[in-house]
Amino acid sequence: MQLFAALAGCGLLALILVDAFSTIVVPRRSLHMFRIARAFYRFTWAPFAAIGRRIRSGPRREEFLSVYGPLSLLTLLALWAGGLILAFGLLQWAAGMQPDKMAGTLTNDIYISATTLFTLASGNPQNEASKYLTVIEGGLGICFLGMVVGYLPVLYESSSQRERRISFLDARAGSPPSAADLLAAAPSSARFLEREFVEWEKWAAQLLESQLSFPMLVYFRSHHSNQSWLTALVAIIDAASILALCAEDEDLRLQAELTFAMGRHTLADVSAVLRIPKVSPSDDRLTKQEFGRLLKTLRESRAPLAVHKISIEQLNRFRGMYETPAAMLSQYLMMALPAWISSDEQRENWRNSGSMQEVYAVSDPFRED
Repeated sequence: MQLFAALAGCGLLALILVDAFSTIVVPRRSLHMFRIARAFYRFTWAPFAAIGRRIRSGPRREEFLSVYGPLSLLTLLALWAGGLILAFGLLQWAAGMQPDKMAGTLTNDIYISATTLFTLASGNPQNEASKYLTVIEGGLGICFLGMVVGYLPVLYESSSQRERRISFLDARAGSPPSAADLLAAAPSSARFLEREFVEWEKWAAQLLESQLSFPMLVYFRSHHSNQSWLTALVAIIDAASILALCAEDEDLRLQAELTFAMGRHTLADVSAVLRIPKVSPSDDRLTKQEFGRLLKTLRESRAPLAVHKISIEQLNRFRGMYETPAAMLSQYLMMALPAWISSDEQRENWRNSGSMQEVYAVSDPFRED
């Protein structure tokens, strides 16, 4: 039994250390290696989302889903700590730990392991092997707590940077945003639009880097009502598709293509890291009727566009390059994709009073009656 406990303890310890090291110290894509964090999020998000789908009120559903990100992060840290305690408890029992004030049972060894990890030091082993194990665990405990203290500010700063840029869309493109509203609110200057889409390209790159480094960020909902990082990203890609097809200025058209490529890259990589099942995109997001409304809005806008150059076939060709990963993320995270042109009831958040009842929430299309 001692040999089995030693092997189990070593295996569990190695698994936790590799997982925590890969997640916190050297965050990177690792699609082919088992990860505790990945399995944890896969098996906990599914039931949480299933409960969210049963909540009829959109704002209440969003409030419920917004709890998952922070709660899951704290639970994952507790899971790592519990695994370390159990692993060292098994190793101490296998080494025949001889505490000075209690019996050397597995239960007591796990308790002493817990006090050692959290530097409470309630046990004083008499045998040599247990002394060395206690020192190693105490050192790991200090390193673990230090990593947690340093990790949380970095994680929340990444989330804050993501949300800061999303808030710019409120007055520019509505809540939730749409490509038509973004371009309709733009001035006639091609240089202004070019600078704007340079910033959105940078934001998409930062989004990709942060979500690959800290995959749990994808579950953090937006601070702003009727907004989400996925909705904002797809709205920007939609607008970039339009500009790439019919912008009058060549430099603006080139920048729109670069922004489109970066946004598409972000959608594809994030969906790949999360290993989301493939789903077919819906054609309802741009019907022929909506396309007609879109063209009308673009003609009435001040943006430097040659609207006669765009067709629904060309736009659908662009859509085919990013709609699939967008739909995959939308279904999995319960974040609705934006409309190409807003409805009459849609408004910017800054125009709404605090007491006004929400008429739309980003997870509404996923409600089950």
